[in-house]
Amino acid sequence: MIELDFDKTGGLIPAIAQDADTGEVLMLAYINAESWAKTLETGEAHYWSRSRQELWHKGGTSGNVQKIKAVYVDCDDDTVVFKVQQIGGAACHTGMRSCFYRRVEGDRLVTEGEPVFDPKEVYGK
Repeated sequence: MIELDFDKTGGLIPAIAQDADTGEVLMLAYINAESWAKTLETGEAHYWSRSRQELWHKGGTSGNVQKIKAVYVDCDDDTVVFKVQQIGGAACHTGMRSCFYRRVEGDRLVTEGEPVFDPKEVYGK
């Protein structure tokens, strides 16, 4: 397996998910050695949930999985870019396509776009 430098950053490194077709940045999450191995093994994005402190299969609950099309590793071996096919159309737990749906306008955030799904229906929250 390709060795990444997890030690430099305390066991977690950033993983940027980007739409393989459009180049749109969908989300930023973190991976550890376990999620890295699982991603390579399955061809679907797996991350480490910092809030839940557990392995997280992206879309495992919502069905909005990320199929890996290509992986890029930076020059320091401590950040990756996952070029993905976003199944279901939404990468964000809020139901939005991208986690980066809010634009800074002066001193406020402006929402762009509409939700793809209702998170209350999907997650029961």
